[in-house]
Amino acid sequence: MVWISGGLFEYHGTGACPWYDGAAFARDGVVCVTISYRVGAEGFLYLGDGLANLGLLDQVAALAWVRDNIAAFGGDPAQVTVFGESAGALSIATLLAMPRADGLFRRAVVESGGAQHVSSAATAERVGRRLAEKMGVAPTRAAIAAAPLDSMLAAQAALREELTTRPDPAFWGEVLLTNLPWQPVVDGDVLPGHPFERIRAGAGAGIELLVGSNTEETRLFFVPGGIIDTITPAALAGLVAAYGLEVEPTLATYRDLHPGASPGDLFSAIQTDWYWRLPALRLAEVRASPGAAPTHVYEFAWRSPQYGGRLGAGHSLEIPFVFDTLGRQTRATHGEAPPQRLADAMHKAWVAFATTGDPGWPRYDLDRRAAMHFDTASRPIEDPLGKERLLWQGVR
Repeated sequence: MVWISGGLFEYHGTGACPWYDGAAFARDGVVCVTISYRVGAEGFLYLGDGLANLGLLDQVAALAWVRDNIAAFGGDPAQVTVFGESAGALSIATLLAMPRADGLFRRAVVESGGAQHVSSAATAERVGRRLAEKMGVAPTRAAIAAAPLDSMLAAQAALREELTTRPDPAFWGEVLLTNLPWQPVVDGDVLPGHPFERIRAGAGAGIELLVGSNTEETRLFFVPGGIIDTITPAALAGLVAAYGLEVEPTLATYRDLHPGASPGDLFSAIQTDWYWRLPALRLAEVRASPGAAPTHVYEFAWRSPQYGGRLGAGHSLEIPFVFDTLGRQTRATHGEAPPQRLADAMHKAWVAFATTGDPGWPRYDLDRRAAMHFDTASRPIEDPLGKERLLWQGVR
């Protein structure tokens, strides 16, 4: 199993985290590899110069190394499962659509990701040239590389501040909604086309897939700093409109789904669905054809007790359960006594999927839409996003 970490394609990109300790996988007979890859401008700068997606190519290089060397560590190069979360999950969905990744893995686990978050070449080049402008150098790879690293990092920070404070749609394009200035770019070579459309057309159809999300992803970003309590009804309506939905019917549906929710609660729920839950579901849907390899769907619903219970089933909280690393710097996010039996269940399911392709519940199809609902009492359920799925049909 090869782990690809998250971090907005801008931060971290490293396998060196206590949550990612692979000892429990090794204990259970799985060789676990955690990798690092270039992020930010180092990994995803695009200037129309024939070089693109170096961070993704780092991941491909790591997988090629695993193919060529993992037998020396007791692994089977024909039984590679790539798994990752957030930007790591987005990477994996993109790898499914990349010709250079063909044959490098047999199974894939996409945790809180999908195949929709990429930039067009035009958007990516605008971002790359703005980086050079903020660095005060020519918009060439050589000029940027010759400048001090601190200059590039400062320019990246200035770019993110500009995205936050001056979100001009004409400049930022699709980045305005994804908040990922360094996301993968459809360059026509490394990534020949939009990954979702390539997967819909059959790319990666032979890869067995496990895909899912957390019920309340965005609360991780809104609750700890109190942002969730500052969101106004006007901001909530603006979000719905920006996503292309009708405001009043959408809010009526979400109020029914979340009785008593504040504007901030609804904002978080809607953004969670747009950013994570619907992309994961749509990826499962396009993979549900009879000719494709099996796809299994899960939802992580355990609600953290932290912040008075308001953190909920937030983004990334499933990771220590998957790795069976509860207690490894998890107190701040998971509390004093997160349920070990949930870690036992999730870790067992991931090991079973990696070794057999069957995590222990029915594959996803368009009739039953079966998904495993992971909580203190885990169970398979059918169509967990039924109302949301219909509301967003044709929009997301």
